[in-house]
Amino acid sequence: MININPFSQLSNSIPPQAMQAFVFLMIILVVLGTVVDMIHKKNVRYFFENAKKAKKSAKKSLTKGEKTSVIVKTVANDILTTAELGAGKRRAAHLLGMYGTILFWLSSVVLIFCYSSTNSVTTPNLWPILWHIGAIMTCLGGFWFWLFLRVDVYSEAHPWYRIVQADLFVLSLLASASFGLIWSFCLSLNIKGLDNLFFILFIVSNLVLFGGVYWSKFAHMFYKPGAAIQKNLAEADGSRDNLPPPSDAPEQFGLGIKREVPKHY
Repeated sequence: MININPFSQLSNSIPPQAMQAFVFLMIILVVLGTVVDMIHKKNVRYFFENAKKAKKSAKKSLTKGEKTSVIVKTVANDILTTAELGAGKRRAAHLLGMYGTILFWLSSVVLIFCYSSTNSVTTPNLWPILWHIGAIMTCLGGFWFWLFLRVDVYSEAHPWYRIVQADLFVLSLLASASFGLIWSFCLSLNIKGLDNLFFILFIVSNLVLFGGVYWSKFAHMFYKPGAAIQKNLAEADGSRDNLPPPSDAPEQFGLGIKREVPKHY
């Protein structure tokens, strides 16, 4: 199963050009959804206005080298390794899901644009393996987060099956990866009927995932890196986003804080 290129087999019934057009459609939906989200929520406007305010209250003028250093450290630490989550389960689940999704999407694009035709060269084993591994990592990280680590489940005692609009992104992402794996499994066993069913579910889940940007947290993937960079630049120039500096007094919480592991956010 893990060596199968499902898109190559799919080309027997659907032209590779149609698959490629579907990928472009998903990209267009993400761009449109993000733009509408920015216009409606005014995220970018707030971001730039906040940056202007911070610049006025800055205590130090950063050189280009210092700004570059801050940006590189932010990308390496906060974005690529999600250090802000600390060394714990949430960070592990997030990294599994994040890098699994990147592998899943990247290998999907390579398989569809380079190896989706039955007349093309034989698909190297690397890309189907990465496609399956990416989907598995996405499911492991996503379901771990969904079932055990969500704040409203872990800290607020809500049931894991409680669904709100903000859950659209993670649920559609998990559905896409899960249905993709099941579709590939059915192809490997040549189970007629079920392979078409799960392929349709795979398509529908992707339409919801990429077409639901405006209603989900998909666009946060683009906002969070910019917010992290701005935050660290504000720390470096002393503006601190107009927040007061940390107190010099020692933390005094009493012994009661040691009675349980912190989990209240």
